[in-house]
Amino acid sequence: MRDPIFPPLDTLLRHRRGRSVALPARLARLYGELRVPASPPASRSRPWVFSNLVTSLDGVVSLGIPGHEGGGDISGHSAPDRMVMGLLRALADVVVAGSATLQADPRQLWTAAAIYPRLAADYQALRNTLGNGAAPLNVIVSASGRLDLRLPVFASGNVPALIVTTTAGAKRLRRQKAGASTEIRAVSSRRGSLTAHAILDAVGQMTRAKRVLVEGGPRLLGNFHAEHLIDEQFLSLAPQLAGRDTDDGRSSLIMGQSFAPKDPRWARLTDVRRAGSLLFLRYLFGSGPSGRRLG
Repeated sequence: MRDPIFPPLDTLLRHRRGRSVALPARLARLYGELRVPASPPASRSRPWVFSNLVTSLDGVVSLGIPGHEGGGDISGHSAPDRMVMGLLRALADVVVAGSATLQADPRQLWTAAAIYPRLAADYQALRNTLGNGAAPLNVIVSASGRLDLRLPVFASGNVPALIVTTTAGAKRLRRQKAGASTEIRAVSSRRGSLTAHAILDAVGQMTRAKRVLVEGGPRLLGNFHAEHLIDEQFLSLAPQLAGRDTDDGRSSLIMGQSFAPKDPRWARLTDVRRAGSLLFLRYLFGSGPSGRRLG
């Protein structure tokens, strides 16, 4: 297999916390050193939860136009961005996404190889080193349960899948035939929406995950941030202005939640890498009281 055509990322600020991951040679050359938190203490009851999204300079993460709803239109279909997405998926035991993210690309699977096939063997080598198995658990969150169980994520058997839904959503889903690799779990809801804690509890009943990756959408990510359950945010900053029109449906990084000025979420910038004018940023969120500055 030929090497990808882009040069290695430039490291401008390096994350120094935790332990260094033993990346396969080609991933190490392209990305550089990757550090993750050391194994959490036994007293910690949940996994390391991190998120990865791409945004324009003016904060748009989705154009909200059929056929142009994914991150590719924001990143310019950047190969380095897809490489990083694949790396983080390879690192994860679990990838969580909302039903709207699935609807934007119904054929997708949340695996490293699916987002960047040219590095499939390298990603799998990393997963083997970490003991992660062939694919992360794909978790789809849908309060309504209005999902087509014939889609590849549920029916292909290529990934283990978990649908987290409400009691009413589970009843609707069970009218269809679920594939052997798909499990449906109903959790308690709050005014028809699912809390991030409930989602993690459902995941914990199925697997003992150490690393959970949240890939959105913005409302799901907003719920995780509202409940202080995002430990780190990986953010690709694309060098474009997408713009917004009134009520055009374009989403920002967080939707459905309002934090500042009463309850802001401050973070510390810990890692910066660059591919041309595309920046890869990494932010650490503290476990302290609301509004804490992590200067």
